[in-house]
Amino acid sequence: MERRHDHGSTNPVFTSVNESLARGYWYFVAAAVILLALIRGVNYVQNSVRLRRSKIVSVQHPTKPSNQFLQTWATLTAVVREMSYPQLYVPVRYLSWMTPPPLGRVIVLLVYWAVIIYMMVHGAIIQDVYFWERIGYRNGWVTVTQVPLLYLLASKTNVIGLIIGTGHERLNWLHRWVARTMFVTTTVHGFHFWAEWVHYDILEAELSTLSTIVPYGLGAWGILLWMTITSFKPFRSMAYELFVIQHILAAVIFLYVVYVHIPVSARYNIWFAVAAISFDRVYRLVLLVWQNVKFQPKKTCCKGGRRFGHHTQLTAIGNSMTVLTITNVHFEWSAGQHLYLWIPRIGILETHPYTIATSHPLPGTCICNSIQLVVRSHNGFSKRLNQFAQKAEASGKQAMVRAFVIGPYGRPPRWDIFESLILISASTGASFTLPILESLIESNTTRCTKRVDFLLAAKQGEEVGFYLDRLHKAIDKAESAGIELTVHVAVTGNGELNTLGSMPTASGNDLEKVTPRKRLSQTSVDSHMFHSATRPDVAEFIRGPVEATGGETGVVVCGGQSLVAQVRTSVAKLSDERGVHKGTGAQGISLYVEEYSF
Repeated sequence: MERRHDHGSTNPVFTSVNESLARGYWYFVAAAVILLALIRGVNYVQNSVRLRRSKIVSVQHPTKPSNQFLQTWATLTAVVREMSYPQLYVPVRYLSWMTPPPLGRVIVLLVYWAVIIYMMVHGAIIQDVYFWERIGYRNGWVTVTQVPLLYLLASKTNVIGLIIGTGHERLNWLHRWVARTMFVTTTVHGFHFWAEWVHYDILEAELSTLSTIVPYGLGAWGILLWMTITSFKPFRSMAYELFVIQHILAAVIFLYVVYVHIPVSARYNIWFAVAAISFDRVYRLVLLVWQNVKFQPKKTCCKGGRRFGHHTQLTAIGNSMTVLTITNVHFEWSAGQHLYLWIPRIGILETHPYTIATSHPLPGTCICNSIQLVVRSHNGFSKRLNQFAQKAEASGKQAMVRAFVIGPYGRPPRWDIFESLILISASTGASFTLPILESLIESNTTRCTKRVDFLLAAKQGEEVGFYLDRLHKAIDKAESAGIELTVHVAVTGNGELNTLGSMPTASGNDLEKVTPRKRLSQTSVDSHMFHSATRPDVAEFIRGPVEATGGETGVVVCGGQSLVAQVRTSVAKLSDERGVHKGTGAQGISLYVEEYSF
């Protein structure tokens, strides 16, 4: 019996069931988004209650649940956190990229895969003449149904993120795994048709006669294979700028070949994806023009501003860091947000995301907002940036360039809803945590925060030295703001400790048994900053403030994969050990992670 591969078929034997499953898939996605939106709403109410209670003098711990509903919610939250935080780290060199996602993301993936597997096999495995074709069509529909979600998750102006209250960068991991899942379903789709053609000995006929279907299907599979392989971290890290360019081109071509390959009845998925891309690109273009074009620059509050772009000064901090000071920025931002930077003189086709390293206008630079970005030198753009700054400084000139910014992006949580806050960063990760500290200290609004413990670890002294002056100023202001602040600095490189000058030194991990250091710029004695030449014990650093507080603790970490995994697991273990919100009286421990990633 001859079988034909016809994607244009409207055979109700396949189409009606497949379309029904496709609708069910989007019902599932919508239900998940609605659930997360409801959780966001309950958390908003809880945070509002905390801030109102913090105004009442008689309430000592406003972050404690104030009624039975909030207590039940806190218990459920603690259970979910303990399940989702742990992460196994692979400490083998060149294999650390194989570190699995945190347990919470693994659970999300298992649920997602369970839905996909159900769609792949439900009512499809029947040993009859349509066996191969039924499974082939089914998996084709399963694949194309996921395409809109793939492109929605890739958008920087992310509709899903806007609804559930999270930034696009925190959904990117799911974008990659949806793509990998699509590659599996695409392979199953193609394999079953290929096996059918071999079984009926019509392979050559199919490849030669259906020129508008089969070749485009093979092309789509090849593009998806390429994007899947290059999305793994070792390949992304080789040449990140090249990865971004080829990835965008491949994504556009993929949509076209899939559009040609699939039946008309399924093409709405492609138009859905095109709509997501178009909305994202148009919004970003409008934002680029709005933030970087001044039609009458002399009439703005910042005299001397550029008509196009922003004056940007580059300052090299050794070979490892470059500080960018961007003036005349007319938008507001929150601590923890980032922007995209475009400097045509350094990289004509490159835009890169960087955390905004300031939480307020920089004094002495401009009467309008000025922001700083701290860029650690790797390869490509960041290395050229550092070299440009060093070359200008060597010739006795200021390194000035024209920069364009797009942002801010990211939706970090409120930082003032925790009684204690633990800020942990590695090297330039302080560009994320230090603005959080400064925003709390300089805020004039009501806050729950009474204590902050700040840890900064780095291998080189020059990576720490840039932040020290701001940390000293924060210590000076913290007491008047009613915040108990303690700063711990660990410089682990051999001999790098001496590059920071005279500071208190701790032996081993005992950061408390040190003598206060006299400030070089003031006569006051700074007994709130401690320094160590050894790697800090992160688990013990977290345990101290958690056990000392009577309310909820927020832990924020910004660093590489090993530090992040260690903090994740430490927080989950400590929460489980203390029986948080399970009748022991121990209060919650929240974790927010910002991980270095390419």
